[in-house]
Amino acid sequence: MSFVDVGTWQGKVFNGEWVAGSGGTYDAVEPATGKTLAQVGTATEEDVDAAARRAAEAQREWAALSYDRRAAVLRRAGQLFVEHEDEINEWLVRESGATRPFAGFQTRAVAAEECWEAAGLAAQPYGQLLRSSQPRMSMARRRPVGVVGVIAPFNAPIILAVRAIAPALALGNAVVLKPDPRTAISGGVVFARIFEEAGLPAGLLQVLPGGGEVGASLVDHPQVPVIAFTGSTRAGRTIARAAADRLKRVHLELGGNSAMLVLDDVDVERAVSVGAFGSFNHTGQICMATSRHLVDARIAEDYAQALAEHADRLTVGDPHREDVAVGPIIDEGQRDNVHRVVTGSVSAGARVRAGGDYDGLFYRPTVLSDVPLDAPAYAEEIFGPVAPVVPFHDLDEAVRLASGTEYGLSLGVLTRDVAKGLELADRIPSGLVHINDQTVNDEAVAPFGGVGDSGNGARHGGAEANLEAFTETQWVTVRGELPAYPF
Repeated sequence: MSFVDVGTWQGKVFNGEWVAGSGGTYDAVEPATGKTLAQVGTATEEDVDAAARRAAEAQREWAALSYDRRAAVLRRAGQLFVEHEDEINEWLVRESGATRPFAGFQTRAVAAEECWEAAGLAAQPYGQLLRSSQPRMSMARRRPVGVVGVIAPFNAPIILAVRAIAPALALGNAVVLKPDPRTAISGGVVFARIFEEAGLPAGLLQVLPGGGEVGASLVDHPQVPVIAFTGSTRAGRTIARAAADRLKRVHLELGGNSAMLVLDDVDVERAVSVGAFGSFNHTGQICMATSRHLVDARIAEDYAQALAEHADRLTVGDPHREDVAVGPIIDEGQRDNVHRVVTGSVSAGARVRAGGDYDGLFYRPTVLSDVPLDAPAYAEEIFGPVAPVVPFHDLDEAVRLASGTEYGLSLGVLTRDVAKGLELADRIPSGLVHINDQTVNDEAVAPFGGVGDSGNGARHGGAEANLEAFTETQWVTVRGELPAYPF
């Protein structure tokens, strides 16, 4: 029997065991072919309520366990991602349209490492002694928040869920996960199976596929005090407003319109290779994709021409059946939005240097030059394989262009002068900065998060960010004797 055995979970949700969802079932569809992969169980608001209550009950015993018991579960979970990576990768390729290298990156380089890092997090110091003017011991200690609601998107379903699930569990919390319905197997069923086999006690991880009403119910539930959401800025604002009514903490990792600055001292061919990866990897469906190529005017034409040549050489097709560089867009709605951005930009005056068309859900890697600053391809988050090239004439203009967006997720600067790159980075608001690299980078040990419309700062990655995200600080004092009061 396979690890992600369809017969075990088909048509069901997970609440510590596999049970029928009260919302019925729906088809999980392979975007490259339109074929049905399996039937997925659908949750409802009633399922959310039951899950939150069960999770809150299970969490108390989990938090009371010694840290090494929790760490052992996380270590085993990381090992299971490695042991079953081929099968998990197959689901990622078929369900999300990921190429095999990107699927492998999610499973081994990120998921396994996140679990192992979380295992170490369980053993981190959880407080500090404080000075006090009174005859007592005074300390601040970290306590788990209780139940963490995780709402994850389709584009990197394992990465964008595990970075909240693993540290939340390691720190003594329970988790209710709502995966995107388009990737509920690779982004939901896989986690249930991993932690089931890793020995996580029942009830601590609930997996509830469903639509927006399931997410809204999770945000509204009084026994879920923290929400970790990754998705669009529009949805993030809705969640933040709803959570504010409950005085809940929200960790929002939202959209991006990330710029890569290309200075005139670079090797153009190498810079183009870097930029092509940033824009076209995973069909551009990455929040921190290189969405704007800001290039010194002295090399902008050479850069655009070379980038177009790279785009034309990239193979596009079904990553399950072919060795391709670029797979499908997730669905027709997303493809149509990408094409709207391209055609709207052309109407505004942009010039198509490569791509600009599609076959089914396969959108050709597209390069645009002469892009007006009010064109959709420059002003909006694209979430598709589109690379707008815009020249700048001096570094002050480069800073204005890079900063001229509501988003602030990731920034790349390509230059032989590293000091100049760092100086530029100091002038541009961004949660992430990569000197001499494109904008798409992720490591389990590094803080991750954006500013502005890209989110509310680094809430994932690294011990400090995770402790802040998934614990509360409690002040405790201890006296040896009862004090005397004048009452």
